[in-house]
Amino acid sequence: MAATAGATVSQDKNRSRGPLVVFTLDGGRYALRLESVERVLPTVAVTPLPKAPAIVTGIINLAGRILPVLDIRRRFGLPPREPGLYDHLIVAHTARRTVTLAVDKSQGVLGIPAEAAVPREEILPRVEYLEGVVKLGGGLILIHDLETFLSLDEERSLAAALEGRES
Repeated sequence: MAATAGATVSQDKNRSRGPLVVFTLDGGRYALRLESVERVLPTVAVTPLPKAPAIVTGIINLAGRILPVLDIRRRFGLPPREPGLYDHLIVAHTARRTVTLAVDKSQGVLGIPAEAAVPREEILPRVEYLEGVVKLGGGLILIHDLETFLSLDEERSLAAALEGRES
């Protein structure tokens, strides 16, 4: 059920109507496409992964699968903080791998009317990591583009670190 690589709100109008998994970071609201989310978990201990890119805080064991935990706070330029007792982990799929995002809180699934979604290209075409923005009465929700979260170099470094862990 993973989203296709590089798809944006403007390229597929039907996707703009799809449900989103909404979460918070430092009071800001963000979202991922529901089809890319596997599950939301309460936070667990994260094991550091030597030689992983800086954006990777470590790994977790989820039912026998070793998954990288990505630092979405760092990517968005938010101040670092220690995980809290009520934080969540969002397990999601990219075209290349399953990843985990540490978030302050998952707010659940939200259906979005097409007219509420604004594609990234209409705001700032060069904004990285965002697919678009949803305008709601209660404020804005930034739709995160999980496919662009890791650069190619970060993806290679993560793959090498994970392979080194298995040998």
